[in-house]
Amino acid sequence: MVKYISPAYIGPYGLNVVRVGVSMILFWIVWLFGKSAIGIQQKHLFRFILCGLTGVALNQMLFIKGLTMTSTIHAALLMLCTPLLITILAFWFLKEKISLAKAIGIALGIGGASILILSKDSSGGTSLQGDLLIVLNATAYTFYFILAKPLMNEYTPLQVVRWVFTFGFLMILPFGWTQFSEVHWQQWEWTHLVAISFVVLCGTFLAYYFTTYGLQKLSAGTTGAYIYTQPLFAAAIAALFLNEHFTFQKILAGVLIFVGVFMVSRKSPPVIEE
Repeated sequence: MVKYISPAYIGPYGLNVVRVGVSMILFWIVWLFGKSAIGIQQKHLFRFILCGLTGVALNQMLFIKGLTMTSTIHAALLMLCTPLLITILAFWFLKEKISLAKAIGIALGIGGASILILSKDSSGGTSLQGDLLIVLNATAYTFYFILAKPLMNEYTPLQVVRWVFTFGFLMILPFGWTQFSEVHWQQWEWTHLVAISFVVLCGTFLAYYFTTYGLQKLSAGTTGAYIYTQPLFAAAIAALFLNEHFTFQKILAGVLIFVGVFMVSRKSPPVIEE
């Protein structure tokens, strides 16, 4: 849906203004009909701002821009780097141990991503810069998972995502206002309006709310691991509507990334003492 309207009808940053701005308004409207508290504690303010930066501003700007420069399949597969990056950052910042199986999984995942980034697409629908932007987007989203998890112990999912989008929108607005103001809405057909509505309601509002709810119930790593279902849907939809195809290199890269994510995400069996 994003590739159907951007960058032809609306610039990637202008699209971010629409999807984040409207979603923010929807989150506040939902609050009006609920019982969620409005305020946040001062000691958590900086963490909320960082979540807005990593989870909305950087994440959305890098993803939409990268998606307009590369193929849907490439973007979906590279988004699988998220659970791999979560494991690496947990080792780096939280001093969590990495088992041999997880280390092998990380190596396979990085190898698959490297093959994908360095592969050439005969259709010309991919670019190195676009792929790298998607990887940076996955990195920003990884930091968001780690930063947002502690907030789930203090606030409801709606309260967290509402403020994250509020801060994120304020950061995105200066970068996307020019592209947004240049949109010629009178030239849009009903199909374009359906596409942007889907991107806002399903791809942003519901997706973020469900992810935040999942973070409250599950660990950051487990929540991030569910993203591996994305390439399955993306590949099918891209093949049906965008005439994208799986090459041998894409299949090899996808298998390596999938296996890597599986090895990183699975829990180690408990040790039974006699």
